[in-house]
Amino acid sequence: MDAGGRYLWSVARRLRWTIVGAVAGGLSWQGAAIVSPLLVRHAIDAGIVHHHRSALWWACGGIATLGLAEAVAGGARHYFAIRNRALADAGVRDGIFRRALELDARYHDRVGAGDLISRASNDAELVARVFDSIGHTVGYILTIFGVSIVLFVVDWRLALAVLLPLPLLSVGFGRYSRRYAARTKVNQEELGKLTVLAEETIAGIRVVKGLGAGDALSARFRARSDRVVATSLAVADVDAVFLPALEALPLIGVLVVLWYGSHRVLAGDITIGTFTLFNVYLVLIVFPLRTVGQRVSTLQRGATAGRRVVDVLDAAPAVVEAPSPRPFPERSEVRFEDVRFGYADERPILDGLSLTIPEGESLALVGATASGKSTVAALLARFYDPDGGRVTIGGVDVRELRLEELRRGVGLVFEETFLFGDTVSGNVGFAIPDAEEEDIRRAARLAGAAEFVERLPEGYETVLGERGFSLSGGQRQRIAIARAILADPQVLILDDATSAVDATKEHEIRAALSEVMAGRTTLVIAHRPATIALADRVAVVEGGRIAEEGTHAELVAGSPRYRALLALAEAEAA
Repeated sequence: MDAGGRYLWSVARRLRWTIVGAVAGGLSWQGAAIVSPLLVRHAIDAGIVHHHRSALWWACGGIATLGLAEAVAGGARHYFAIRNRALADAGVRDGIFRRALELDARYHDRVGAGDLISRASNDAELVARVFDSIGHTVGYILTIFGVSIVLFVVDWRLALAVLLPLPLLSVGFGRYSRRYAARTKVNQEELGKLTVLAEETIAGIRVVKGLGAGDALSARFRARSDRVVATSLAVADVDAVFLPALEALPLIGVLVVLWYGSHRVLAGDITIGTFTLFNVYLVLIVFPLRTVGQRVSTLQRGATAGRRVVDVLDAAPAVVEAPSPRPFPERSEVRFEDVRFGYADERPILDGLSLTIPEGESLALVGATASGKSTVAALLARFYDPDGGRVTIGGVDVRELRLEELRRGVGLVFEETFLFGDTVSGNVGFAIPDAEEEDIRRAARLAGAAEFVERLPEGYETVLGERGFSLSGGQRQRIAIARAILADPQVLILDDATSAVDATKEHEIRAALSEVMAGRTTLVIAHRPATIALADRVAVVEGGRIAEEGTHAELVAGSPRYRALLALAEAEAA
């Protein structure tokens, strides 16, 4: 059993009781359908041929009772089918969501959001279909075997003539399954790529419109969509050969019954009721045979989807918690000791970087674009682990700290602000869902956000649009700063936190930032001189190391490198 099959089996064990209910409903439903033709046979042979009205009435009563039982069993089967589908779908989505939260930044750098969305939606749906159809499928399989057994018991010669082609199905199923699985895998991978493109386009719709790239992206999407259609048709080609052949088998059986069975009736070997029984059963078996063939494709798609789900669930995060993690230290001194780090197989971004931020002090990190400033912040927050050296807080390697406490103890405000489609209060209190309203308002005041929030239609209860795009860039940034303030971390990282704030408005939050930074160990990544000047000290990154360090005034006076960086930043701002 491959990974996809094992995953489906694990879901089946979790849903075993509702699956039992679905199977019981399916068996009862089809069992009643199998018995009904026997009563029809009795009604014809005993009631009609021999003019026994009581036999006819008993047969009709039995058929009515079986019809009622079939209706009840069918309702139960349908209820459990929907329940299994919903639970399986939710299980896949929840599993992927939880795992996505556990996986580290390296994984998310490699696997985009669109791919994860595809697995949590398209693949979850395909897995759910397997469990939706279990009760039906088992019932149909019972019909095929049950009808075959009854036919052999009633008249083995006629049954042998009718059912002789059925063993050929096993050969056909094998070839069909292999081809279907291979082509389905390609189809689902192409569908995943299409979902990635759609997610990226929608997420970056402002960039798309701003650059006038709509036509180019539309062409790319159409090309990807055509590829999905082509691979879907490749899957359909397999169905187009196998399923008609599957449907032809019962029709061949009908011809055999009409020719050979009629001769047996005329010869007196079988009754008219038996002849009718064979015809009714062959009609009854057509749909189950067709449906079981389709269920094979459902299972193959589900197994392929299961493999894609397992790829996520079995992914091993590079950042893992220590076996015996330590609590967040009381002291918050930050040290980088000969740290080396590179993304993937690229050259090292940091190469022997050493840096100390004493407890309660702030340090501004400056450098050219791609010099590794944000990488320093990411290592401190332990989004990644260094390839060499170590990062410590209060003398404790961050790799030894409990991840949950590290995330609470180190607060971040990113250059690229992300807000949720929630209220202002919900976004400010995101890390502390039970925060008091007064604390939320105080954090907003410190971040310079209170004035514009109070002008919103519903104040702090105003629901922001997706990603907070109903606000300006500066307003979003101030909400993000308020969110970090409310979390009250021991170590604060401001990663170009004033970049989205208009230069004329920057002074409005500098005082607030100064108050928040006071007495708190803070790493400031900035370009603007006024923001850099908020820090107690400044360190210049170059070549993956700290090239110079001192106060803002000292470096302005004595460092041509530093003055050049400031001039470049001012030119870019202008």
